[in-house]
Amino acid sequence: MGPDMGRSEGVVPMSSEVGSHWFEPMADHMGSAYLRYSFTKGTVQEVDHIISMLDLKPGMRVLDVGCGPGRHAYEFARRGISVHGIDISQTFVDLASDAAPKGATFERMDARALTFDAEFDAAVCLCQGAFGLMTANGQDVDVLKGIRRALKDGGGLALSAFNAYFVVKYFEQATFDAGSGVNHEVTEIRNQAGESQTVDLWTGCYTPRELRLMLSACDFEPHSISSVDPGGYVEGPATTESSEFLVVAFATPVRRMGTR
Repeated sequence: MGPDMGRSEGVVPMSSEVGSHWFEPMADHMGSAYLRYSFTKGTVQEVDHIISMLDLKPGMRVLDVGCGPGRHAYEFARRGISVHGIDISQTFVDLASDAAPKGATFERMDARALTFDAEFDAAVCLCQGAFGLMTANGQDVDVLKGIRRALKDGGGLALSAFNAYFVVKYFEQATFDAGSGVNHEVTEIRNQAGESQTVDLWTGCYTPRELRLMLSACDFEPHSISSVDPGGYVEGPATTESSEFLVVAFATPVRRMGTR
């Protein structure tokens, strides 16, 4: 990631090349220090809520899209739920694989080009793990389409997305591009040794209406869109006062190749 990348307001990096992404150098720098951030501390509560909302049972198979170092995947596996995590960062995939509990597997894969076909009972895509970071040329839709292909008919999806209302209302040290719905901020990240690096971060932000339209176009039936914060996943109304929306949706039947 070059030092001048994205410094102009409203300019989004063209991360359209499948197989690479501007987030990778950030992940390389942070490594395991990613798990020091406060937003990673609510994993157990988040998984508890998702299991309840998607009615997950031991023995089911879950796809974790944008799994990072594997914190959600580990927790699902501890409950007897088989989980396969994918992430574009090889650094994160290696970290997740090194201490993976039984039932959790990981591989490097681009969320814009998922290769699974009706293999999973449910999918999660949390904490801007992939959705929201694929902002070039509408590629968040590609992520949703790939997740839908990966799911069995009726399979559940739990997905978090940045709340556009909250960003416009409260983010004072960032630039929100109303035309693209992308928020740009310059922030500081640290590695395990405490060494800092200043980076640009672009995040797609959404309204509930946009999310419902995207889901419906990708063969999902939205169940709920709730206002949440990390570690505080609940089912409730969408508001302007939370940093994220938690989407729960279910895959509607579609005709697959080779079927009548």
